[in-house]
Amino acid sequence: MTKYPLALLATAAVATLALSGCSGSGSADAANETASSSLPTGDEITTTADAALGELLPEDIVDAGVINIAVDIPFPPMAMYDENNREIGFDPELGRLLGQKLGIDVSLNKQAFDSVIPSLQANKNDIIMSGMNDTPERQETLSFIDYTHGGFAIAVQKGNPEGITTQRDLCGKTVSVQKATVQGDLLRAMDCDVDVMELPSDLDAQTALRAGKSQAYTADAVVAEYVVATTDDGEAFEIVRDPENPAGFNPVYSGIGVLKDDTELIEAVRQALQALIDEGTYQEVLERNSIGAYAVESAEVNQGADAS
Repeated sequence: MTKYPLALLATAAVATLALSGCSGSGSADAANETASSSLPTGDEITTTADAALGELLPEDIVDAGVINIAVDIPFPPMAMYDENNREIGFDPELGRLLGQKLGIDVSLNKQAFDSVIPSLQANKNDIIMSGMNDTPERQETLSFIDYTHGGFAIAVQKGNPEGITTQRDLCGKTVSVQKATVQGDLLRAMDCDVDVMELPSDLDAQTALRAGKSQAYTADAVVAEYVVATTDDGEAFEIVRDPENPAGFNPVYSGIGVLKDDTELIEAVRQALQALIDEGTYQEVLERNSIGAYAVESAEVNQGADAS
C-alpha cells in the first residue's frame, strides 16, 4: 500500500491539466502529454476497455470524447498532486480506470468542494469524484454510484489536551470542518453547542486545529486517518478511538455523483465500476491508497438513506 507525504500538497495551487478527447492544435509533444494524462502511468493500476460498456455512454459524452470529472484537490488520500503536479489518490486513479474501461478520455478538473454540484448544473463537469457522501439532501439533485462505506473520525492535537474521548465530548467545543461537508451537519444536529468552524478546504480545517483555533477536527475516517499518520510523521495529531464506533462515527456511503436525470451516464458508470470490482482493480486502487477497509461489495446506486 502506498502513502503520499503531505509535502506534496504544496503544489495544490497548480491548476489541473485540462484533457481533451481530440486535439486539433498544439505541438505533438503537448498532444501526447494530454493523451497520456488521462491514462494510468508508472505503477498506477491499469485495466482494459470494454466496448460493450462504452456503448452505454450517452451521445453527448461520446461526441465530446471526454468525461469531465470534478475533483476537490487536495483532499488526501482521495485526491492530491505528486511532485510532477499529476493528480493522484483514489479519485483520480479510479477516474482514469473508469475512462479506460469505458474507452473514453477523462479530464480531471480541480473544483472547490462547495461548487462541485453547481459545476455539473452549469455543464462544466459531467460527474463528481470527490469523496462525496451520499445523503438524502444531495439525492434531490444527484444520483450516487457508491464506492466507499465508512464513518467520520475526530482528530485532536497530540496528547489530546482537551480530553476528548467520545463524540459527545465535542459539546461546547470548537470543531473545524471543511465547508459543505456532512460532518458540519452532523455536528450541528447534536444540538449541544458545538461551535462548527466551517473553512474552505480540508487543509484549512487541519490548520485550524494545529494552530489551536479549534479543539478538534473532523473528516471522513479515511481522510482523518491519513492526515494523522502523515502530518509531522504522526507527531502533530491523534485520532480519538471510541471503542463503540471502531469504523468511525455515523457510517455513510460515499460515491460518484451524477445529475439524477442523466440516467444513461449513471448506468454506464455503474456498470464500469462493477466491472472494475469484478476484476479486482477497484480493490487494488483502494489498497494502493490505504483505504481497503472501506470497500463496497458491488456497484449500487443511492445506498444512502432514500431521498425524502
